[in-house]
Amino acid sequence: MSFLRRRSAATPAGPDFDVLAMDPGDWPGNLGAGLLPAPDGSCQGVFLRYDLFGGRGPAMIIGNLPEGSPAREMAEGQVPFEVAQLLVALENDEPIEVVGSEDMPVMQGDNLLIVRRLKLSESRISCVQFDRSDNVLVTIASWDRPITDDLYALLKPLPAELFQQS
Repeated sequence: MSFLRRRSAATPAGPDFDVLAMDPGDWPGNLGAGLLPAPDGSCQGVFLRYDLFGGRGPAMIIGNLPEGSPAREMAEGQVPFEVAQLLVALENDEPIEVVGSEDMPVMQGDNLLIVRRLKLSESRISCVQFDRSDNVLVTIASWDRPITDDLYALLKPLPAELFQQS
C-alpha cells in the first residue's frame, strides 16, 4: 500500500542553540525557516531561506547544524545539505558535486573565522562553511551571487526563542 506513509516524529519545538544568520528585519525579501527534526523530536538543525527574487526561488540558504546532526555527514564529493535544499527550491535536478575546497581566514567582528570555501561543479552556486565555538556548523549557499567578506559582518546570533512554536 504505497499510498500509506508513516508520519515522522512531531516537529521539534525549536533549537537549543542560537542561530547565526542575517536578521530577518534587515532583509528586504521573503524569508522562510525550517527545522530538521530528529526521531526523538529534538532539533538537529535550522536553515533559513532568503528570497530576493520575488517568489521565484531563494537567493541564499544559511544552515546551522549542531554537532551530531546527520545532515552534517557527507560522502566524498557530496554537496552540503544547504546546497541540496537550494537546488530543490530552484527545481534544479542536475547532479552537482564538490570538486575542491580552500580554507581562508575571515574576520567577523572581533572573531577570526576559518572559512572553508567549497568549489562546486555548478559555478553559479557559491558555498562556504565554518565552525562556531559551540560546535555548530554554519553553511551558506548562494545562487548566482558570490559570497564576499561583507556578508560575515551581517551575520548575527538570532535567539533560539525566535524559532519556538507557540
